[in-house]
Amino acid sequence: MSNNPRNPYPTVDVIIELENGKIVLIKRKNPPPGWALPGGFVDYGESVEQAAVREALEETCLKIDLIEQFHTYSSPERDPRQHTLSVVFIARAPGQPRAADDAAETAIFDPHSLPDEMAFDHRQIIADYLSYKETGRKGRFTLPREE
Repeated sequence: MSNNPRNPYPTVDVIIELENGKIVLIKRKNPPPGWALPGGFVDYGESVEQAAVREALEETCLKIDLIEQFHTYSSPERDPRQHTLSVVFIARAPGQPRAADDAAETAIFDPHSLPDEMAFDHRQIIADYLSYKETGRKGRFTLPREE
């Protein structure tokens, strides 16, 4: 075992539901490009819940209410920069989002009709969210295949 362990970086993503059934996405200012769920890295000394609320406020200017922890995504390929794991939350917020911090733009989308250029694995996360909303079942486990 190495004296210098390498671990995935913890992140959060937030599916912000609005009253009209639509969700908030941000257009990323920094690479990788594309539309994404609001979110980011968990700071040292911060809980994932605190990080979700902070990141949503920083990127969308919305004060969210966390509804539930949805799922954790940890595929080593989910972020082209490095191995991350993301705890995804479902939240609600009143008001109109405004882009700030590392969000170049914000927009409101029907989750069934997403933009072509989505970052990370966020298209899959939203597909899983829609399935959960329709069936009430969480969980999509992707284990590596044994060779």
